[in-house]
Amino acid sequence: MPSSAENILLVGSILLFASIVVSKTGYRFGVPALLLFLVVGMVFGSDGLGLQFSDASQAQFIGMVALSVILFSGGMDTKFAEVKPILSPGIVLSTLGVFLTAVFTGLFIWFITGMGFTNIHLPVLTSLLLAATMSSTDSASVFAILRSQKMNLKHNLRPMLELESGSNDPMAYMMTIVLIQVIQSSGMNPGMILGSFVIQFAVGAGAGYILGKLAIRMLNKIAIDNQSLYPVLLLAFVFFTFSFTDRIHGNGYLAVYILGIMVGNNKIPYRKDTATIMDGLSWLCQIVMFLSLGLLVNPHELLDIALVALLIGVFMIIIGRPLSIFLCLLPFKTVNRRSLIFVSWVGLRGAVPIIFATYPVVAGIEGSNIIFNIVFFITILSLVIQGTTIPFVARLLNLSTPLEKTGNDFGVELPEDIDSNLTDMTVTQEMLDEADTLKDMDLPKGTLVMLVKREGEFLIPNGTLKLHAGDKLLLISEGEKKP
Repeated sequence: MPSSAENILLVGSILLFASIVVSKTGYRFGVPALLLFLVVGMVFGSDGLGLQFSDASQAQFIGMVALSVILFSGGMDTKFAEVKPILSPGIVLSTLGVFLTAVFTGLFIWFITGMGFTNIHLPVLTSLLLAATMSSTDSASVFAILRSQKMNLKHNLRPMLELESGSNDPMAYMMTIVLIQVIQSSGMNPGMILGSFVIQFAVGAGAGYILGKLAIRMLNKIAIDNQSLYPVLLLAFVFFTFSFTDRIHGNGYLAVYILGIMVGNNKIPYRKDTATIMDGLSWLCQIVMFLSLGLLVNPHELLDIALVALLIGVFMIIIGRPLSIFLCLLPFKTVNRRSLIFVSWVGLRGAVPIIFATYPVVAGIEGSNIIFNIVFFITILSLVIQGTTIPFVARLLNLSTPLEKTGNDFGVELPEDIDSNLTDMTVTQEMLDEADTLKDMDLPKGTLVMLVKREGEFLIPNGTLKLHAGDKLLLISEGEKKP
């Protein structure tokens, strides 16, 4: 098929449609959407239906753009109130935890590839580089599974894991870049390495905070007649923050994540509409990124590295991450043993390690194709073994609770400026025995019935409306008075 603009759009639309349909089916069975997106890409790729995509630099660019949006959207969903109690362990996991995972796994890779039963031999620096690319975790698929199973987590585990996964990509990225530089320069002063880490973190965090303040001020000060342009303005800020921070030698991924936290925890115009648009855009970026990575890999090449990759993957799941988690969280007495085990198990690898694995390929590092294929294999292994068993492990460790209901069954929302709450209630026969009209019902003071839903129809209530068993009432009540 000729690569005309029309054919690219045709194939792209088919890929998007197939991905969404497949992910909807997998969602019901607790299969991570990421795994299904990758599989769709592989099915349509060179070893499948023959769609050719082999440019690692293009995949890297797609990943960079997509990760900027995904990390910003994740930051917007991170609430200060939820993160504050677990801020310290979350930061330790996203920095020291990633570093220890890379060191332990890198040394194991160097050991295992030096044995006689394999034809893969990687020097110690290349082994550490391979480990660094896959040292960060992915939470999007994890919590999609938990929501599909209608589960929640005890002991503040959910915000801890969200904070870790949202903020640990910069650490893995910096280790990957530094190790590539070390390999290319045949050595690097430890002081220079440490200085590079400090600069990347400090500049990235500072740029994210300052530009976040600027974004909030601009969104609130600039009066735009068309409210649909606010998400566009915010998206421009995301890309500017990433590229500007990278230009001044900071970590762009950390900057956009902090930008998202700043924007998500401050008052901005049309917050709910903007958050909905950004969430949809984040999903689109994930689908495009995962499809691109699935197309990039040649599945037949995975057979050559399958044994080594399997051993590395099992080591990371059973020893590497659990040991790192134990050492990092040992000083925090509030984290019990069952929580340690669960956090260790939720070391889900995702698209980020595969994106990071393209950096050695683009840089021309010797053995980079082996690195990419091993990372891809381990990502699939992690998604199959860990991704599909997370709900079971949560129940086994007695850490899951029913997911709390959010919103109402009417799909009605109020602007944040209105200090009121919307809830719904179902009328029962016991309630009707005491009062069958709204005027006779004993509703709490300050509570009014806005709508009545009866067998798919919506009724405007009045005091004399006769209620039936099974009617749903949409209630509006005063918000809590702030001291």
